[in-house]
Amino acid sequence: MASTSSKVGHGLAKVLGIKLDQHNPPEEVLTRGESAYSVDTADTYYDSEPTTAEWLHDLVPGRSAVISYFRDLFPFTRWIMRYNLVWLTGDLVAGITVGCVVVPQSMAYARLAELPVEFGLYSSFMGVLIYWFFATSKDITIGPVAVMSTLVGNIVVRVQDQRPDIPAWQVASALAIVAGGIICFLGLIRCGWLVEFIPLTAICAFMTGSAINIAAGQVPGMMGISVKGFNTRDSTYRVIINTLRYLGHTKLDAAMGLSALVMLYLIRGFCNFMARKQPQRQKAWFFTATLRTAFVLLLYTMISWLVQRHHRKSPTFKILGKVPRGFQHAQVPVVNSEIISLFVSELPATVIVLLIEHIAISKSFGRINNYTIDPSQELVAIGVTNLLGPFLGGYPSTGSFSRTAIKSKAGVRTPLAGVITAVVVLLATYALTAVFFYIPSSALSAVIIHAVLDLITPPNTVYQFWRVNPLETIIFFAGVLVTIFTTIENGIYTTVCISVFVLLFRVVKARGQFVGKVKIHSVIGDQYLEDKTQTNSTDPAKFYDDDVAIRDTFLPIDHTDGSNPSIQVESPYPGVFIYRFTEGFNYPNANHYLDYLSQYIFQHTRRTNPAAWGRPGDRPWNNPGPRRGKTEDDRSHLPTLKAVILDLSAVNNVDVTSIQILIDVRNQLQRYAAPDVVQWHFASVRNRWTKRALASAGFGFHTGPNDETHRWTPIFSVAEIGGSSSAAAQADREAHQGISGIRTRDEEANNKITDEKIAPASSSSSSDDLQKEVGKSKVYSAPRKAVVHGLNRPFFHLDLTSALQAAIANVEADKQAGRTYSTSIGLR
Repeated sequence: MASTSSKVGHGLAKVLGIKLDQHNPPEEVLTRGESAYSVDTADTYYDSEPTTAEWLHDLVPGRSAVISYFRDLFPFTRWIMRYNLVWLTGDLVAGITVGCVVVPQSMAYARLAELPVEFGLYSSFMGVLIYWFFATSKDITIGPVAVMSTLVGNIVVRVQDQRPDIPAWQVASALAIVAGGIICFLGLIRCGWLVEFIPLTAICAFMTGSAINIAAGQVPGMMGISVKGFNTRDSTYRVIINTLRYLGHTKLDAAMGLSALVMLYLIRGFCNFMARKQPQRQKAWFFTATLRTAFVLLLYTMISWLVQRHHRKSPTFKILGKVPRGFQHAQVPVVNSEIISLFVSELPATVIVLLIEHIAISKSFGRINNYTIDPSQELVAIGVTNLLGPFLGGYPSTGSFSRTAIKSKAGVRTPLAGVITAVVVLLATYALTAVFFYIPSSALSAVIIHAVLDLITPPNTVYQFWRVNPLETIIFFAGVLVTIFTTIENGIYTTVCISVFVLLFRVVKARGQFVGKVKIHSVIGDQYLEDKTQTNSTDPAKFYDDDVAIRDTFLPIDHTDGSNPSIQVESPYPGVFIYRFTEGFNYPNANHYLDYLSQYIFQHTRRTNPAAWGRPGDRPWNNPGPRRGKTEDDRSHLPTLKAVILDLSAVNNVDVTSIQILIDVRNQLQRYAAPDVVQWHFASVRNRWTKRALASAGFGFHTGPNDETHRWTPIFSVAEIGGSSSAAAQADREAHQGISGIRTRDEEANNKITDEKIAPASSSSSSDDLQKEVGKSKVYSAPRKAVVHGLNRPFFHLDLTSALQAAIANVEADKQAGRTYSTSIGLR
C-alpha cells in the first residue's frame, strides 16, 4: 500500500499536470520483451533510479565524516605520538640547515617588500613555527619569498604615494590578514580543487617572468646605481634599459655585489663538481653548498666591518644599518575598510600567488618523496600562518621553492623540523642583530639574484612543453612576455585566463568519434596466441584462452586515434552507427557533439521513405532538392538508418540542456527514418544519475508499438554471482574438468544463447521448445549467473560489444517480421 506521502505527492502532481510516468515503459512491453532467462529465474534484477533523498544523504556528512573533518584539520595528531629519535635527528639537521638559509634570505626579501629587514625575520619565524601544526607536507618551508615580497613592495610603494601617513608595515600586515582569511576560508570549506584550474605552464610562466623581473630590479642595487627618477619597480624592459643607460653611475658597491654573486655560483659549481667526483661524500658537499649563502654574507660582513668600522657615519658603500633586537613590532594589526580599499585591486593577484607557489611546490615534492598532500588542508595552513603572522609583524608568506628543496635534500623526516628552524631564526633575531649592521646592501641584492635565477624555467623544460602541446608553449611565452613588458600581476592574469579559455574551448569544441569493429589477433614472437597447436609447455601463449587471443575492438573510422590507417575500419552493420563521446557531455558541447552526429548520419544514409515529399512545396527550405531539369543524386546504395549506439565511457554527468538536445536529435532522426524506428542504445554508462536522466527522456528501453505479434530482442549481459572464486564456480570447474579447454563458438550471435549474452526465443516457438532450449542453456547450469544491468532498461549495455549485438539482433528481428514502426517521443 502506498504511503501517505506518496499519495500526497501523486495528488499534487495530478493537480499540477505533472506526468510522473510519462517516459516509463509500459509493464507489458517489458514483460513481452524479456528473455526466458529474465522471467523464469530468481536472479532477476531491476535497476533502481537514484533518488533526491540519496543525493541529499551524500551531501550531508555523517558522524564519522564530521569527526574525520576536524581531525584532518590537525594532521600532526596522526604522527606526533610515534615521534622517535631517528626522526628527531633528521629534523635537527634539516631544521638547522634551513635556518642558516632563511635568515639571510628573509632579510633580503624584506627589502623587496619595501620593509625594514627585521620584518623578514618576523615573517619567517611565524611561518615555520605555525605551519607544522597544520601541515600535510614534511618538505615545504613557509616564509617570505621573492615574488610575494615584490608584490607587497609594489602595493606598499603605491599606498605610500597616496597615503604617506600610513606606515608601510601596517599595509603589509593588513594585506596578510585579509589574504590569509580568504585562503583559510577556502581551505575550511575544502575548495583546494580550485588550484587545479592553474596548469603547470601558467605556473612556470609566472615563475620565469617574475624571476626575470626581480633579478632585473636588483641589478641596480648590486651595482650601486642610485639615480633620481630611476624606478627599479617599473616594467622589466624599462629597468633593463635604464640600468644600461645609467651604468656609468656604478659605485664601489659593485665590487662587493658582483664578487659576492660570482662567489655564490663558484661555490655551488665546485660543490656540485666534487659531489659527482666523490659520490661517497655527496651529502657533505650538499651541506657545504647549502650553507654558501650564510658563508658569503658572513665573509662580506666581516670585510665590511674591517673597512667601515671607523666610518660608520659615512660608509664607503651602502650597508644594512641598525636592526632592532627582538620583536619590536608585535601588536594587534590595524585592519579597517580604509586600508583595505587601498590594496583591494591587488588582492586577487596576492591570493593567486600565495596559492600557486605553495600548492605547486608541495605537490611536486610530495610526488618526489612518495606522499600525497591535501590541497585544502594546505590552504588552511597558509591561511592560518598569514592570519597569525602579522601579530608579530609578519607580512604575506607562502612556500619557498629554494628552501623547500634544501630541506628535502637535507633529509627532513617530519614537519616538526620547522620548529627547529624557528629556534634558529629566533636566536638570530635576538643574538645576531649587531652583526647584521655591517651587511653590504649590494651583497643582499646578489643573494636575491642568485636565488631567483633558479626559478627560471630551463630551455629543455620549455622544449618538452613544445613536444607535449605546442599551444601551451605559446601560453608560456605569452605569460613571460606580458610580465616583462607590464607587471607581474598582469602576467598572472594573462596565463590563468588564457589557460581557462583554452580549457573551455576544448570542452565546447569537443568532437565525438564514429567507431567501427575490428577483429584483433594477439601475437607473441612470430605466432598467434590462438594457434595453440604450435606452442610448447614453456610458451606463454598456452595460458591464454581464445577469447583473449582473438577479440573484437572498436577503432575510430577515420583513425583519429593514431591507429594504422591501412587497417580498414568500417561500420559494423549497415545503418548502425557507433558514436563515442571523447569529453564530457554537457550544455557547452552538446550542440557541437550532436550536430556532427546528425551530419555524419545524413551523409552516410538515405531517407527510408524517399517519397515523403510528394511536391516540391512540401520540402523544407533547408533541403529544397535539385534545380529544375536536374535529378537528385542517387543514394540507393546507402543503407537506411536503423540504430545509433552512444559510447558514454567518457561521460560522467549530463544536464537538462544536453538531454533536451539529444531528444531533439532523436526526433529529427526519427522523422528522417520514418516509418522505421531508430533504436538508441547506450554503452558504458558509469553514473546512475546519467542513466536516470536518459531514462527520464524515454531512452533505455524499446519504443516500438504495443503489438503482441512481435517480440523485440533484448540481449542481456550476465555474470557469475559469486565470481571465479566462489564455491559454485569451483564445483563447475570440477564438473567440467575434462572439457575445460573446449569452448562453444557462436557464429550466429544475433539469435542464439551464448556463454555471455542471452537472446530470447522467437514468439512462434512452442513452450516445449522453449523449455528444451532453456534446459540446454549454460545460463542455468552451475555456477549461477545474474544479469549485470537492470532488465527494466535493456538498452543500457555493459559495453559496446553487447550494445552492438542487441542493435543487430533487433534489426534482424524487424527484417524477419517484415514490419516497420513509427513512434514519437519528446520531452514537453
